[in-house]
Amino acid sequence: MAAEPRVLIDATAVPADRGGVGRYVDSLVAALDADRAPITVVCQPRDAQLYSRLAPHSRVIRTAESTATRTARLTWEQTTLPLLARRLGVEVVHSPHYTMPLAGRAVSVVTLHDATFFTDAVLHAGVKARFFRAWTVAALRRAALCVVPSEATASELARVTSADPAELEVIQHGVDVERFHPPTPDEVRAAREAIGLGDTPYVAFLGALEPRKNVPALIRGFAAAVAGRAEPPALVLAGQPGWDSQVERALDAVPHRLRVIRAGYLPFDTLSGFLGGAELVAYPSLGEGFGLPVLEAMASGAPVLTTRRLSLPEVGGDAVAYCGVGAGDVGAALSELLDDPARRAALGEAALRRAKEFSWSASAERHREAYAKAWAVHRRRDR
Repeated sequence: MAAEPRVLIDATAVPADRGGVGRYVDSLVAALDADRAPITVVCQPRDAQLYSRLAPHSRVIRTAESTATRTARLTWEQTTLPLLARRLGVEVVHSPHYTMPLAGRAVSVVTLHDATFFTDAVLHAGVKARFFRAWTVAALRRAALCVVPSEATASELARVTSADPAELEVIQHGVDVERFHPPTPDEVRAAREAIGLGDTPYVAFLGALEPRKNVPALIRGFAAAVAGRAEPPALVLAGQPGWDSQVERALDAVPHRLRVIRAGYLPFDTLSGFLGGAELVAYPSLGEGFGLPVLEAMASGAPVLTTRRLSLPEVGGDAVAYCGVGAGDVGAALSELLDDPARRAALGEAALRRAKEFSWSASAERHREAYAKAWAVHRRRDR
């Protein structure tokens, strides 16, 4: 690649518990390093060893302990990060989670993960929605280029912010096939032990318990789908606790003979066994910027039930089952799939084939092209 810019990736916003954003940054860094891209990673002290393992050919710089809080990190981003970029002599700073330095000489590339802070603000905590709306607008105005993970996100951002589509680079996520693959019996057993599930069949959900994940509809639909079964499966909700008060109300209404397990945050190395060991994975989201849990479930060989909202059909294609977002729709689809093992098996096979179309290597190559494009645009403007 001619005239490739040196890139500083700011991983300081990655949370300690690796959700979708964390897996995006971690996997992208590893893929860029494997391809010997000229990157430097700056991260929180707790992540320094992790990134040194993920990117052994790249420079990894740890920030001071004082950047652990959001306010301190944002202050560091606006004051110290531009100076660090200048000292390192990098041409591009990639900010992979909405916020970016508003000053400095380096070209800015920012990843915007979805548009639901504008289109469905009620699905987010009020302060969070205002914060990310403001930073999305700032990035669209100030960054040389913004990366988005789906055509749906690009379309929505262009619609609600009047963003120039030419400055939105659609780069889909990949999937880590070393971590997400059809699990061995031992991996399934380890996941079951982590949950305390025993031998009971189960329906899996993976994601934060926040309003847009539509978990109350899943709980009510599940209860309706399995209530009359002699040996009903369990429903296992894995992921970080969120702020959806309706989840508790839905759980309180579940009949006592049915099992709904709140597994919380599961260790990363148990996820393939958790997803691939399920009867099916249900993800009835009200809208996603990409939908990484769907892709990870597919790569684990699981039959997946999701919705056609926003980006999810771009990920699932014809390899997943779809339903509406209401509890009745979710319940009917769950019942049909639980009654049809042959269809579940066919969906699992189709999911594996579809998942192979998504790789972090390809995503990393597209990011390198985006860095070069942003740098080239900046240089032309300076002439």
